[in-house]
Order: sequence, then C-alpha cells, then structure tokens
Amino acid sequence: MSSVDVQDFIQQNRAVANQVETFRGYWESEKHWEARREFILRNMNDFKEEQLDHLLSLSMVWANNVFMGCRYSTELLERVREMAEGIVVEDAPVFKTRDEIMKSQQGR
Repeated sequence: MSSVDVQDFIQQNRAVANQVETFRGYWESEKHWEARREFILRNMNDFKEEQLDHLLSLSMVWANNVFMGCRYSTELLERVREMAEGIVVEDAPVFKTRDEIMKSQQGR
C-alpha cells in the first residue's frame, strides 16, 4: 500500500478512516502518524475488533523502533517488520548502539 493507495482507501472508506484517525497520539508528527496509520490500515483486517488494542500496540512498537530507535525482543521486531513490509519511511533516522560506536572509534 503506497501513500497514494492509503489516500484512496481513506477516501473510499470514510468510517474506517475516521475510526483510525482517533488512534493518533497528540505527540505524533505528520510523518510519524502517516507511517503508523499505514501500518494500522494494512493490518486491520487481520485482527478482530476485540484485538484492536493489540494491533495498536504493535503499531507503536514498530513506530518507536523506526523513529526513536527503541529496541525490543528479536521475535517482536521480526513480527512488526513483517507486518510493515513495504511501508516506506523517507529520511528515517539511523541509530547505532554504544558498542557499534565504540567499535568504529577503535578503528581510528
């Protein structure tokens, strides 16, 4: 689902789009929200209504990993990356661990 596809979906499914808009956190930038909204829309059909909180949690895990470099278990990251496959985030930050920074410093 590209950003054009997301916009088309939103235009054709106003009720779903309006529901999804209520999930936006006040702290989320437009860039952050657009990516997380796409994650939610791509995966909504795979979750029953009573599992919606679980989907929203997974969307936050994915967004926190992409935008803030938060780390989670390997299993969880693999799952959300699979769910987010094809979502393009332009100019996403690149994070390095302390060990990666120290290793690059030792090579100087």
